[in-house]
Amino acid sequence: MGDTLEFNDIHTELKGSWNDGRLRFSKQSVVYKSHKTGKVDSIPAPELSAAQWRRVCLGHGIKLATSTGLVYRYDGFRDTDFEKIAAFFKTNYKVELAEKDMCVKGWNWGTAKFTGSLLSFDVSDSPVFEIPLSGVSQCATGKNEVTVEFHQNDDAEVSLMEVRFYVPPNTGDDGSDPVEAFAKNVLSKADVIQATGDAVCVFKELQCLTPRGRYDIRIYPTFLHLHGKTFDYKIPYTTVLRLFLLPHKDQRQMFFVISLDPPIKQGQTRYHFLILLFSKDEELSLALNMSEDEVEKRYEGKLSKNMSGPLYEIVSRVMKALVNRKITVPGNFQGHSRSQCITCAYKASSGLLYPLERGFIYVHKPPVHLRFEEISCVNFARGTTTTRSFDFEIETKQGNQYTFSNIEREEYGKLFDFVNAKKLNIKNRGFKEGMKGAEGYSDSDEDQHDAYLERMKEEGKIREEGDGSDESEGDSGTDTPQTKDISKMRLLTLMLHYCCMYYMRESGGGARGSDVEVGGEVLNFLQNVARQPQEVKLNIT
Repeated sequence: MGDTLEFNDIHTELKGSWNDGRLRFSKQSVVYKSHKTGKVDSIPAPELSAAQWRRVCLGHGIKLATSTGLVYRYDGFRDTDFEKIAAFFKTNYKVELAEKDMCVKGWNWGTAKFTGSLLSFDVSDSPVFEIPLSGVSQCATGKNEVTVEFHQNDDAEVSLMEVRFYVPPNTGDDGSDPVEAFAKNVLSKADVIQATGDAVCVFKELQCLTPRGRYDIRIYPTFLHLHGKTFDYKIPYTTVLRLFLLPHKDQRQMFFVISLDPPIKQGQTRYHFLILLFSKDEELSLALNMSEDEVEKRYEGKLSKNMSGPLYEIVSRVMKALVNRKITVPGNFQGHSRSQCITCAYKASSGLLYPLERGFIYVHKPPVHLRFEEISCVNFARGTTTTRSFDFEIETKQGNQYTFSNIEREEYGKLFDFVNAKKLNIKNRGFKEGMKGAEGYSDSDEDQHDAYLERMKEEGKIREEGDGSDESEGDSGTDTPQTKDISKMRLLTLMLHYCCMYYMRESGGGARGSDVEVGGEVLNFLQNVARQPQEVKLNIT
């Protein structure tokens, strides 16, 4: 047997993604080099304390444990490799390569064992699965439950987001809480953000719309800590994509929006946006927990040790400096009421739509941010129940559609001009062909295209043509008083018919049932009059 053993195409798992590489056993160490990342794992031979051989999804694998508590796993061996690896370990490392079978019973009830940086879930002393605690990003406790969340790998097609463990209540007499003990073991080895040192500054009791509640926000050099009555969130600045500062339509409040990827989680709900609401009248004097020289050196004039002013300005200024992101504000758009947003409804909630220089953002429930580059086309559609409002539809290149409804008719011209100036593709579904300007929604109801009125005119023409064809040859040139009365009656009936239908259509959404019922009876009567006017005796002057 030689002094080394080398194996190619050996795989190791990193946060759900498989990386292949080369593994080499020598008398001095065990070395693995990833082909993809170039990262090298080196285990000194004296630190190697245990080794296991087991059958895994990619053939056979080796699990190596060190005296420092670290665990390494390598897969991709053949069945015939066992004997030579076992002999090499026994000769050079004085470690026995033990065979260990995995449990495949499919049970979800077992024993959790913590060995170094590894959590093993065992059934009948055989491991079902193992969790490297270095991949844990968060650990939350509940009543008899522990939720373990994991860091995500962008290279993995499928990622494990979380695992929940039910921990039965303690029946012993020591009085310890098994849930807290379990969470403590996880957090002791987990890669969780820890608050080391003092916070740069603290903002007390800020109102947060999503997730809803009031939170104390502690600003640290590398992350943001939200502390509420029920939940805590630690948000690394690397997960912050964009910052928005948006004025409320009432001009008395401000929204500060933080876009996150990956989102924060509260139970099964994910929040891609953190939305803070401020009053413009609220003032704050803030002193950073740093010396003036340190503030100047670290933030290069972006912040001062002592700052005062409106609360929303202080918070946005601090976040801009620490996150190192520009703050997006509304552009030149002004609506009918001279505000920089449009009141509308999205899904079941009303909110505000902000046309920005490079996209749209809707706040607040649920928040939506759409960039112009991902928009395929937009559509102005008439509302379904009233002509006093319209819908604004946005279709993305991925095939998703967002409908913002109940927009006031007066906003049409401003929004159309904005969309046209941004050169977005407009698909006017729901409007008369060619009605793409502001005249499509003028202030006068008479200028609007009414499909029902057009249909009634056509029906009137058809009736007139039918009346002419039914006349006899002898009466074709003679207008008797009776025929004049019938013509007047038909004309009056047609007018009343239109008025009745218009009333029922306009008040159908809010009219009482009796009104609609009476309107229906009147409509049936008028239709009978139009068909056989000679049977109805009315005085028409």
